[in-house]
Amino acid sequence: MGGKIVNLPIGNTEVVARKIQELTGSDLFKINTVKSYPDDYTETTNVAKEELRKNTRPELTETVDNMDSYDVIYIGYPNWWGSMPMAVYTFLESYDLSGKTIIPFCTHEGSGIGNSERDIKKLCPNVTVLTGIAIIGGNIGRADKDIADWLKKLDLIS
Repeated sequence: MGGKIVNLPIGNTEVVARKIQELTGSDLFKINTVKSYPDDYTETTNVAKEELRKNTRPELTETVDNMDSYDVIYIGYPNWWGSMPMAVYTFLESYDLSGKTIIPFCTHEGSGIGNSERDIKKLCPNVTVLTGIAIIGGNIGRADKDIADWLKKLDLIS
């Protein structure tokens, strides 16, 4: 939003997830932590920085009961401090994802996908990680074509 911090009714990552769901027919699962993040963006990034520094694994509110039934997992997150939020680490470590395909996507305000693809590969060595997409938060409303082109390039939609 022009570099300004704006409180959004629906986060940018969730908006992208919904666009991917519309194009692919995928299921949605929202990763939520037991301990909520502050409403204030700057406070949230400070908490995220501290979690990263301590290599924290925040407790999640729920799990995917039927993870074995999924072969492909789109994993979306905001880029916080060069990678995924630590809650995404918790999520990925909560399952045996061997043999699955993970397709990352992130939202950011200038830092791109950061180290997250490499971090997923390190965390989940027995999965295939496809090339992700990084979308600038302020461009979310205009990202439909970019998302569709990315999914077509990966041969996930026609």
